[in-house]
Amino acid sequence: MNDTKKLSGNAALAARDLRHVWHPCTQMHDHETIPMVPIVRGEGAWLFDADGKRYIDGISSWWVNLFGHANPRIAAALADQARTLEHVIFAGFTHEPALQLAEELVRVTPEGLNRVFYGDNGSSAIEVALKMSFHYWLNQGHGEKTRFVALTGSYHGETLGALSVSDVALYRKTYAPLLLEPILAPSPDTWDAEPGETPADVATRRLGDLRAVLERQAGEICAVIVEPLVQCAGGMRMYHPDYLAGLRTLCDEFDVHFIADEIAVGFGRTGTMFACEQAGVRPDFMCLSKGLTAGTLALSAVLTTDAVYEAFYAEYASGKAFLHSHSYTGNPLACRVALETLAIFRDEPVIENNRRLAAHLASRLAPLRDHPHVADVRQTGMIAAVELVRDKASRTPFPFEERRGMRVYLHGLTRECLLRPLGNVVYFMPPYVVTESEIDHLVDVAIEGIERAVA
Repeated sequence: MNDTKKLSGNAALAARDLRHVWHPCTQMHDHETIPMVPIVRGEGAWLFDADGKRYIDGISSWWVNLFGHANPRIAAALADQARTLEHVIFAGFTHEPALQLAEELVRVTPEGLNRVFYGDNGSSAIEVALKMSFHYWLNQGHGEKTRFVALTGSYHGETLGALSVSDVALYRKTYAPLLLEPILAPSPDTWDAEPGETPADVATRRLGDLRAVLERQAGEICAVIVEPLVQCAGGMRMYHPDYLAGLRTLCDEFDVHFIADEIAVGFGRTGTMFACEQAGVRPDFMCLSKGLTAGTLALSAVLTTDAVYEAFYAEYASGKAFLHSHSYTGNPLACRVALETLAIFRDEPVIENNRRLAAHLASRLAPLRDHPHVADVRQTGMIAAVELVRDKASRTPFPFEERRGMRVYLHGLTRECLLRPLGNVVYFMPPYVVTESEIDHLVDVAIEGIERAVA
């Protein structure tokens, strides 16, 4: 204890942290050799630690931050709301921020999503959508529908229901005995293209696979759940919008729901406000979180149709009410922040600026396509990824035990960059306030880190 008191800056905060705090998605033993980085403030795209060092937040702090850290406009809205109403039970009570946010979400999402159910975070939004889909069919007299179709390589969260429709072994394997078993359909991931196939061809082929699943089992299926266009935690796998259009058609044909998990890809990440727009489709359920509050507070929302809502609307004695609640449902502070986030989209040319920044990022990453240890450089809007492999021709991966991506992360910290690869996939998902020169620095540092990682 006395030795700890003599420490200062990063070292002091890290020592205090490691005495008590258990961090997510972390083998805590790593921090015997890997530095814990205490952040004391943020400004724009930058984070600052207790020693005065700074880091470009190249991953938007787990994909949540849109308009920079400590955004003055969002902070002012939060402070104003905190002086008025911080929270109230959302059963039997309501308030202006939740009403306004619901109205605004209905306005900006695909037409027909007229009902808004609030949750706390992305995983809870998925839980809501799964339960609501199942309960809808139950209320309609189809209690035999109890299963869900997910894509191979998908990730939808880490609560048990959300994990049940995920297919990333790192997260799922340990808890498999506790989980529902999804029906897996092959992902339309362009990485799996056969020789001569275009991304649209892959989408068409995989729609055929999904059709076969539905022909066999539609009678027991509640919904198909997908991450539109980008399977993020599965390695930033990307696919063609045609798959979403075909999925909508198949769900209508076989009478199953379409759940769009736009938690990571919504709010401008893919080049449009929502990824589903690029296919011109409306899902039956759209799950939103992360960027909904621009990374300021935890909040999620599930949007659905009047038809779904009406299946639950009945006399109390019918037992058809939707039974799902969280203490902080519809929190006024979070709703007010979300409203300010959407106001920034209205007031500023966010999507247009993102397209310019995405084009610059693409041009800077293009030379990596020729790198002997890069099998793929892929991008959808403000999400870009570089796949590192041991052998380019065969796409043989580096063994996971070698942790090549960790070497990129550690190099980034020495060069003012927060890059946190997914295994051997180095990805970029910066806040929308990032500048072209900051993108240049991120890419330069990533290239340096890749050279060290593959050496």
